[in-house]
Amino acid sequence: MGAPMTVNLVRQGFSVNAWNRTPNTTGIEIVKQAGANVVNSIQDAVTTAEIIFTCVGDVSDVEEVLFGENGVVRTAKAGTLIVDLSTIGSQAAKKIASELEKHDLRFLDAPVSGGDIGALQGTLTIMVGGNEQDFAQCQPYFTAMGKTIRLCGAVGSGQAVKLCNQVLGAIHMVALCEAIKMAEIQGIDPSLMIEVCQTGAAGSWALANLGPKIVAENLEPGFMIKHILKDLRFVQEIVAASQENLPGVELADRLFKIVAQMEQGAEQGTQAMSRAYLE
Repeated sequence: MGAPMTVNLVRQGFSVNAWNRTPNTTGIEIVKQAGANVVNSIQDAVTTAEIIFTCVGDVSDVEEVLFGENGVVRTAKAGTLIVDLSTIGSQAAKKIASELEKHDLRFLDAPVSGGDIGALQGTLTIMVGGNEQDFAQCQPYFTAMGKTIRLCGAVGSGQAVKLCNQVLGAIHMVALCEAIKMAEIQGIDPSLMIEVCQTGAAGSWALANLGPKIVAENLEPGFMIKHILKDLRFVQEIVAASQENLPGVELADRLFKIVAQMEQGAEQGTQAMSRAYLE
């Protein structure tokens, strides 16, 4: 998702230094062709930057990029605003913000939702945690990448709302797979079911966008199963600490894990949950 978000920043006239942990990828070529300045190190990317965006996988990845041997804190200017677009959970976001403050660096947690489609179209939902001044400074950049942009509260609040989003997304996938299965059981064309139901009270982004992919057996990732499992891990850690219970999350987690154990399963899109019902 980082590549299309970078492209949208460039298209809106922003000067962007782009660095990727894995060089010579398709994404790097895409942003280079779009006009981003592709650099070879974090230092080259951040030394003169006023705002630094990070978009990686898990907490350890964010910490390595920011605090590692060649991390952002080594060369970023004092007062620079760090904006993390990853999904890492609210507790990690607060810890990172506190550590960055020791280096005189500011922080916004800004996880996104909308998948590869939203990233390409610049219509992402961006959930932000931080102070109002930092949010206002970053607003033009967020607008280049997203459509719905909301300051949710102090640092960690963006992550808190994103985890609610992931609960919805994960359980929607259970509903979608079972609705398709129900159509098949009754001899109804799943494509017909999707066409009709997406216009009614049961309509959802997952039904409209991922339902057709399941029918077409297109399991290419917009958002990988290994990533939703990571996000559900954060959800379950918070729920466990609160001594509450979310049985829908537990079911979705179990089904995703079944598919993750299949060939290429963890690298497939979340719509591949359908494999748990077919195999």
